[in-house]
Amino acid sequence: MFDKLSASLQKVFKNLRGYGKLTERNVQDALREVRMALLEADVNFQVAREFIARVQAKCLGAEVLDSVTPGQQVIKQVHDELVALLGGGTREFDFGGGKPAKVLLLGLNGAGKTTTAGKLARLWKKQGRRVVLVACDLKRPAAVDQLRILAGQVGVDFVGPQPGEGLHDFGRRALGEVERGAWDVAIFDSAGRLQVDADLVQELKELKDILAPRNAVLVLDAAIGQEAVNVAETFHREIGLTGLILTKLDGDARGGAALSVQHVAHCPILMVGVGERPEDLEPFHPDRLASRILGMGDIVSLVEKAQEAVDVEMLAQAEETLRKKTLTLEDFLAQMQQMKKFGSMSSLLEMLPGVSQIPAEAREQALAGSAQEMKKAEAIIRSMTRQERRHPEVLDASRKRRIARGSGTDVTAVNEVLNNFRRSQQMMQKMGKLQKKMMRMKRF
Repeated sequence: MFDKLSASLQKVFKNLRGYGKLTERNVQDALREVRMALLEADVNFQVAREFIARVQAKCLGAEVLDSVTPGQQVIKQVHDELVALLGGGTREFDFGGGKPAKVLLLGLNGAGKTTTAGKLARLWKKQGRRVVLVACDLKRPAAVDQLRILAGQVGVDFVGPQPGEGLHDFGRRALGEVERGAWDVAIFDSAGRLQVDADLVQELKELKDILAPRNAVLVLDAAIGQEAVNVAETFHREIGLTGLILTKLDGDARGGAALSVQHVAHCPILMVGVGERPEDLEPFHPDRLASRILGMGDIVSLVEKAQEAVDVEMLAQAEETLRKKTLTLEDFLAQMQQMKKFGSMSSLLEMLPGVSQIPAEAREQALAGSAQEMKKAEAIIRSMTRQERRHPEVLDASRKRRIARGSGTDVTAVNEVLNNFRRSQQMMQKMGKLQKKMMRMKRF
């Protein structure tokens, strides 16, 4: 996400490094380029103009320290204004006011509303909350079945309409059912349309009056650009929102919706969807996103993702393997499985400082090749017997040909995997020796 904007801004800042001090002329030149970068990223025109005016006033009015270069000074002001533009601080759902906390999800068809309901249910269940999903989308074919399936997949309860039951009757019955239940959170999935119309607005107003939720959240497709801002503004004006969830942010290289919608609609962004997997829903941190846009990375989010993905028991086993120097191909396969839990490598790379300076095309090619190699290696190891995975020294030419046929590869690919495995063994042996050396040093 934000590839184009990030690349453009870093080009501007690189040019600023050549100046000895900030003047009105070089600040104006730089911010003109920043403004063009924002507009090309599909940021609202009024938002971009106000943003540049604030940054310019701060840059020209600030005293530049001797230890701070002009480029650093402008980056600091742009970063601070980006954080303010994105909402300032992290906002959360309102779980007060008794149980269950009611969350009404609103949005147009195709924004990912029902999928987001399942992701929220999974997230809150993992946090120890008892969750129920309520299917209030009675218009779209199979919407009720889709939510029922998602509830089963994430392991939460489900309440759906009875045959022939209208929205008003079901809304009142569902409300009574969830209030009598022992749930901590009730997520209501509402109907959508291809566009905002009077019938939809009236229907959602009536449903909101029945449910009286403390959280009325709009699920918004970030990839539709400026239209996302108009949709958010209309929903907030007509129905009243407490927050926004932006979906498909991983597929939008421009990201203008994220930079405009909070400021224009006056409604905080609560979470963002960054992929198709159930776990690809993250809290929205304005300061971290601003750092990523400016190429500074987001190490905090990277560490949090690692902590969530890493299996502690498997980590202990890996430590034992390291201590005993008994790495097998089964361990090798387990490590690859662990890597998959981190999600998209592209999204992980965006969190590393400086990576955005690498051309997007080059990054994508490298990642595609790496993913393909990992899939190939996994297929090769899975084509081996348990004995072969534990004792790869038994692999002769005949066995390698069999493994190549079973994995749809060739003997060269099998040998390459084995060579990579041997290099890992050698590295582990070196680490084991280093660990012993450090233990001996501690005794003294």
